[in-house]
Amino acid sequence: MEKVRFGIVGCGNMGTGHSKSFREEKVENGVLTAVCDINPKKLDGFKERFGDSIAYFDNAEDMFKSGLCDCVIICTPHYSHTDLAISALDHELNCIVEKPAGVYTLQVKEMLARAEKSDKILGIMFNQRTNPAFKAMKKMIADGKIGEIKRTNWIITDWYRTQYYYDTGAWRATWAGEGGGVLYNQAPHQLDLFQWIIGMQPSKVHAFCHYGKWHDIEVEDDVTCYVEYPNGATGVFITTTADTPGTNRFEVTGTLGTLIFEDNKLYYKQLLTDERVHCKEATKGFEPPEALPTVEVELIGDNPQHVGILNNIANAILGLEPVYAPAKDGLAGVQLANAMHLSSWLGESVTLPINDELFFEELKKRIAVSKVRTVVNDDKVEAQG
Repeated sequence: MEKVRFGIVGCGNMGTGHSKSFREEKVENGVLTAVCDINPKKLDGFKERFGDSIAYFDNAEDMFKSGLCDCVIICTPHYSHTDLAISALDHELNCIVEKPAGVYTLQVKEMLARAEKSDKILGIMFNQRTNPAFKAMKKMIADGKIGEIKRTNWIITDWYRTQYYYDTGAWRATWAGEGGGVLYNQAPHQLDLFQWIIGMQPSKVHAFCHYGKWHDIEVEDDVTCYVEYPNGATGVFITTTADTPGTNRFEVTGTLGTLIFEDNKLYYKQLLTDERVHCKEATKGFEPPEALPTVEVELIGDNPQHVGILNNIANAILGLEPVYAPAKDGLAGVQLANAMHLSSWLGESVTLPINDELFFEELKKRIAVSKVRTVVNDDKVEAQG
């Protein structure tokens, strides 16, 4: 094939955003050929922009069977991500799922098991991985620039959302419709990067999730989590949709220095001697190891975000490059979010990997009493999720 034919399932915020990339011809080896949504109003909006240049469907099954697509992008509410991805693979289609990969680990593992039996590509829209700052951070840690990791600290509180935001979708912020709040809608990228950048998943989690603390919603809008890693390092992850002005600061400290991401810049504090060696050999009680002046790391390359992932998947389908964000990587973030909820529900620390069945049983208890939200305005909300 000369160009990969893409279809979009779900014509809401994210589906509309991805369609713009194709309309502006930013996907070099891809073209949009079809879209699908169960809401006729959503399809009407696409018809105004694309006219007869693409096909329109009111259900995913018909689009998958149409023969008009080589790859589909799943942009629907979270619970349906895995079922639609499995269906796409069953129809011999490549697929990209929006974040999160799913709501609970059992369904994600089912999707990944199906993907292992397929020769098609299953990717995930982890567009934050294209940020040069995070790519540089990951490489510097892998190259040993900060030594053995001792501590991580991510405060990501610039997700401010009003009550109006939550009232614009019946599925938003409900256990039955969305399956979670800030951990599943706004912060999945950070949950991915939290372990992807340092190359290590936490082994223990103790979290405090507050449900409807700042908004009239069922799910979490304020989270503080303490984690421990297999090597003995510790960390903290804090997020909310109620703080303003918010903060986005990720700090990783090792035995040879510290990396700090803030304001989309990366700073490096380098020690000249390993802190563990200095601690044992120093002859003075208060003197830290000598350090070089803090420097801002020069970032190389563009920050293509969603377009970068779309181009990568198109090129991967054509055999031009490997998949940058395979869907199997999405399990780690879902497991972290599940662990935080489970810890908060049980009131105790939870070890990873979590008990998948226990989490699902606890989630079902909340789904059973979940209520559909009253929609006050179904206009598109300009937000990242």
